[in-house]
Amino acid sequence: MANWEEIAGNSVLLPSQPKGIIHFLGGAFVATAPQVTYSWLLESLAEEGYAIIATPFLNDLNHSAIAQRALNRFETAYQRSGLFRRYLPIYGLGHSMGCKLHLLINSLYEVQRSGNLLISYNNYPARKSVPLVEQLNNLVEFDLEFTPSPERTYEILRSDYKPARTLLVQFQNDTIDQTEQLKPILEQHSPSLISYLQLSGNHLTPVNPKEWNWNPGSSFSPLDALGQWFKQQFYRDIEQLKKEVLRWLDPIVV
Repeated sequence: MANWEEIAGNSVLLPSQPKGIIHFLGGAFVATAPQVTYSWLLESLAEEGYAIIATPFLNDLNHSAIAQRALNRFETAYQRSGLFRRYLPIYGLGHSMGCKLHLLINSLYEVQRSGNLLISYNNYPARKSVPLVEQLNNLVEFDLEFTPSPERTYEILRSDYKPARTLLVQFQNDTIDQTEQLKPILEQHSPSLISYLQLSGNHLTPVNPKEWNWNPGSSFSPLDALGQWFKQQFYRDIEQLKKEVLRWLDPIVV
């Protein structure tokens, strides 16, 4: 069982001899307990020697403020854990809204990143992302939107994104992914540093429990067969994601 510890509000997993550090930020509605909702992927990366600092957050409309708090929490854990003494490469790993937060961190602040891995990037306006916002905006006195807005986010990236080696991952059955809009914007800075992959899966492929317990009944029914098929498909997709992430992190070893 993985030995997660809490440091400065982060969930931290430290291998005995880390070879790199991954700062993880998850999706909007599953980011409050990343050590649980993303346990399979994060623990698998830790088993390969990467220290994990997963920063939970509560979603609100001010994404710039969330990004700043996430960076501050990460930096505190980075210091308190003693990882700063090892001079290890630091990678940002984000899923869905977590991608936007890493992009803002890498644009608005002076950070040193060896690269960013952005999975299922999403930058929809508030009316498409948050329940009731569209209804509220129909009222004259309301005009709710994320800060920065989707349009302003792209402006920030065009002018301020610090060129970094970046992997963009899109899943074939992801209907809310916006990687295709993001890719040309990042390529304006340094196209040779941007890699792109399309993998089998959907928007929730990275969201996973460490163990998927499917207990068939006393007789193996069609429902049991369907459950086993989903389990196999699930692990096939996320195993492929893990392999590609590791290949990008260290192409010489994998």
